[in-house]
Amino acid sequence: MRDDLPVWRSLMFVPVTSDKFVRTAADRGADAIILDLEDAVAPSMKDHARTLIAGAVPQVSRNGADVAVRVNRPWRMLVRDLEAAVIPDVAALMLTKVDSAEHVQACADIVAELEAERGLPAGAIQFLVLVENAAGFFRIEQIAKAHPRIVGLSLGSEDFAADVGMESGPEGLFYPKQQAVFAARSAGILPMGFVGSIADFRDQDAFRAIVRRSRRLGFMCASAVHPLQVSVLNEEFSPSAADVERAERMIAAYNAAYAAGLGAVQFEGAMIDVPVVERARSVVRRAAALRRPPASR
Repeated sequence: MRDDLPVWRSLMFVPVTSDKFVRTAADRGADAIILDLEDAVAPSMKDHARTLIAGAVPQVSRNGADVAVRVNRPWRMLVRDLEAAVIPDVAALMLTKVDSAEHVQACADIVAELEAERGLPAGAIQFLVLVENAAGFFRIEQIAKAHPRIVGLSLGSEDFAADVGMESGPEGLFYPKQQAVFAARSAGILPMGFVGSIADFRDQDAFRAIVRRSRRLGFMCASAVHPLQVSVLNEEFSPSAADVERAERMIAAYNAAYAAGLGAVQFEGAMIDVPVVERARSVVRRAAALRRPPASR
């Protein structure tokens, strides 16, 4: 994977029009806050919502969380959203209903113009890409590789399920979600999300089981619509102390065997090889990154 990716476990949606949620978002423990201009904002409030971004950014980031802004898809709304969101201290834009690489490239051109006009570092604002319909799904690999600004990819469960006429349950979502993981990994970016619906946050045990299974399938972080989900995401997308200790022992055993010129390596009753050890190294690297303060990750 690329070495310039953010170290995230949880990204919490916050309606930018809700003063209460904006004020308390920084205390919820999320690695990133997504200021929402899309689903959480009524059509009649879109213009007003754009005026609130600049004031919300310092509030939601005061404890070190990165700030992203979720924008709308219809082009006329999207352009106005980009005009409002490309400002200092916004780390990323979440592009919605992406159905082609050309859509991403057009957004990148607009953002580059705005960065240049406003004296912002070129290329500093990253993209999170949401694929939410069948048309985008069948182009998901090209979308994932559409532009260097892209650092994360997710398949939107509810919108995708509605578009293809199915329920947003694990059975129907398994195949498209796993394809999203493969596309993200192929592009060297973050596979975001989990195999299930984001909507039901009340059953914490069920949500934890979904996230734990999704981590085993290759997902690295996910978004939350309620603060109760944040702690679960942070715990399940972090290597446990036992995971780290085992990974360190495995790496040490492999290094010792390699130094001794052994072709086969046994570790705790099993044979290990390069791919297995590389997964262990990934566990150690992620644990080390998560130990750093949020602002320095």
